[in-house]
Amino acid sequence: MAEITLDVRRLRAFAEVGYQVAAGGGAHGAMAALRRVVPLDAYEFVAFDPATGRHHSVVSDGHARIDRDAAEEYAGLDAYRRALATRAPVAMPEPGSERYFRRHLAPYGWRAGLTAPLFLSEGRYTGLLHLASKDPFPRLTAALLAAVSPMLAHVTDLSRCVIDPVGLPPDFRAVAYDRLGTRRRVPGRETSVVLWDDPAMAAYARAFIDSRELSRHGLWLGGDGGWHEVRLLRAGVGFQGALQGAVAAERPCPLPYDLTGRELDVLTRVAAGDSNPQIAAALVLSVRTVTTHLEHIFAKLGCDSRTRLTTKALAEGLCRLDV
Repeated sequence: MAEITLDVRRLRAFAEVGYQVAAGGGAHGAMAALRRVVPLDAYEFVAFDPATGRHHSVVSDGHARIDRDAAEEYAGLDAYRRALATRAPVAMPEPGSERYFRRHLAPYGWRAGLTAPLFLSEGRYTGLLHLASKDPFPRLTAALLAAVSPMLAHVTDLSRCVIDPVGLPPDFRAVAYDRLGTRRRVPGRETSVVLWDDPAMAAYARAFIDSRELSRHGLWLGGDGGWHEVRLLRAGVGFQGALQGAVAAERPCPLPYDLTGRELDVLTRVAAGDSNPQIAAALVLSVRTVTTHLEHIFAKLGCDSRTRLTTKALAEGLCRLDV
């Protein structure tokens, strides 16, 4: 049996694993670096989707991807539960995993398998890495794989989003959505509870994804009874941002310019191009009341025409979002 020893060249290979993951080289770049240390013939990354509670294959090399049912089959084995409990790689075939090994690995000629559970350094589980080889793995393989698994866990982190880093101020709390309305956490951002718990916001995000807009910015009365400044940005979600999605982000705020809620409703209708009679009909007000509200709005925002009022409202996100 071959032995693994560490030297400067191999330590550099480990550093390259982290660099490939962090710099966007992805799974194949990271595994090319790992292969300098660990002899293997095939690998497969299986991601855990926290939105659905299921596993599915995302990247493989050396054999075809294992289908979704097979990924879930492995998650039902004692070997899987042992891997999660110990956070250590588990070898195959071992008692309880022989049938799985015969069905999904042996047909390719593999004699040894090794599965590492992938946990981020913060402790969040993201999926599995399956290794396969035509020969038994060297003695230190499991230990070395365990050492790099926190870096490799980023490969299977389906909660990652691809967003414009300058489009979202740092103090906004966020939630990501895909086109099905599935909610995902945004790494590096505090999760917005008020957005997460509001089903109407998920539907609103779906409509935004289906629109041609790149972003939206406005004011929203949340389920907590408070006003929030909300921004929506197009984003890729899921594995390597492959799914169309959006990031909705918010921060609590008072209504700007001392506007009242009713004045905000009138301003939003003006920005949409409605006339005073149309606004009155939509808000169940008299035309005179709408005119009075508009006089107050012009004074508060320092505008002397509907055109300037509309330009200011759209530029500063002063319209109420129709959630």
